[in-house]
Amino acid sequence: MGHPGSTLRGWRGWTLLVWVAAVSLFLADGRRVRQPRCPVGCTCTKDNALCENVRSVPHTFPSDVVSLSFVKSGFNEITGGSFVHTPALQLLLFTANSFDLIDEDAFLGLPHLEYLFIENNKIASISPYAFRSLKALIHLSLAYNNLETLPKDVFKGMDALTKVDLRGNNLICDCKLKWLVEWMHHTNATLDQIYCSGPPSQQGKKINDLLPHSFDCITAGTSTVVCKPMVINNHLFVIVAQLFGGSHIYKRDTSANKFIKIQDIDILKIRKPNDIETFVIDGESFFVIADSSKAGSTTVYKWNGNGFYSHQSLHPWYRDTDVEYLEISNKPHLILSSSSQRPVVYQWNRSQKQFDRRTDIPDMEDVFSVKHFRVKGDLFICLTRFIGDSKVMRWDGAMFKDVQTFPSRGSMVFQPVSIGNWQYAILGSDYSLTQVYQWDTKRSQFVPSQELNIQAPRAFSLVSIDDRVFLLASSFKGKTQIYEHLMIDLSN
Repeated sequence: MGHPGSTLRGWRGWTLLVWVAAVSLFLADGRRVRQPRCPVGCTCTKDNALCENVRSVPHTFPSDVVSLSFVKSGFNEITGGSFVHTPALQLLLFTANSFDLIDEDAFLGLPHLEYLFIENNKIASISPYAFRSLKALIHLSLAYNNLETLPKDVFKGMDALTKVDLRGNNLICDCKLKWLVEWMHHTNATLDQIYCSGPPSQQGKKINDLLPHSFDCITAGTSTVVCKPMVINNHLFVIVAQLFGGSHIYKRDTSANKFIKIQDIDILKIRKPNDIETFVIDGESFFVIADSSKAGSTTVYKWNGNGFYSHQSLHPWYRDTDVEYLEISNKPHLILSSSSQRPVVYQWNRSQKQFDRRTDIPDMEDVFSVKHFRVKGDLFICLTRFIGDSKVMRWDGAMFKDVQTFPSRGSMVFQPVSIGNWQYAILGSDYSLTQVYQWDTKRSQFVPSQELNIQAPRAFSLVSIDDRVFLLASSFKGKTQIYEHLMIDLSN
């Protein structure tokens, strides 16, 4: 005979389960969130989606989509956060699309993505941080794009990678790609055979067969302060000044098509370089490095036919920040800027073949840099100050005298530039817009011309190409910006 008590307990339990399930169904129905529909231009099945000829990446897909493909689409780039609403994705494919850029954090929010195929597109540029969120990625294909190089450490942190496909790109095997060769020798991922498209010395070679020591690069590192080229007897030299690890001189070896280090610069004299100036006096080649340390000294180096050697040390212990070579009354001069004294003017002594201290510039303490320019034969200098007013001064035959004062809190560059008959001065600032001034010949001074939005500017340089003039504005915190000089007729 059975046990009624047991049967009753079972029934009650079943009734309770049905009741709980019914309540749960009711609550779920009451709070039901409508699932995103398949976006326009896409076809969705149970767990797959195919988008063709779409103009942008749709914001949302059904939550159960684990495989997503884009074909022949017209968006220009993959921007950061495009896929944050599709966290379940495991496979993502782009093929035959028109975009040429993969931006920073383009695949943010895809913790489960294992396969990423970006093939037969027009990609020429990839952010160094494009893939940094893809910790689970196993297979990455960038095959058949327009890549000539890859940013250093673009695969950093992708420890799960077992396959990388770079076939069909025009990779240039120069020093920018040395890191990839080193990475290939240490990674557990496999790569198909890929070939160098350049430079000529490497063209046609298998990248997989290259060795890191076959690259002879100027490995200046992140401590580089300034590089200056110098041509002597049709030979190209590059002087590389660094904060750490010493400064060096490289020479271009035309037969090997690369730079070779020929000399180290005395680390006891140059401890904290801040600027380099190159010049020629009476047919002899020199360069000078401004040293901003307490223990080093600003030093002039001279070419002796085989190398550069210390020729003269100029006042040690003064924390020089900038050196400017110029001619005053047809005589070679140097102006040294310093954080501990007023700018000092040195004149070349032809009989002694060295620089003698001539004078200093009064009432201008803590000048960061000095740059000169000429207008109709008159010599002027721009003096940059981070705290206080920057100035323009004119040489009157005996000393520099004030012409104009510019409020310049936060300025580390006051750069004169000449374009044809126009003379400009550009005053950068860490705290406000960059000011462009134009020289007014009637007033014999600068007048405001334009404002530029540049983040923490550090230098300005002109480049002329095909009768067009461009201004390169380097930044300490942002991207280098390029402006074009245009003359606009406003008479109408």
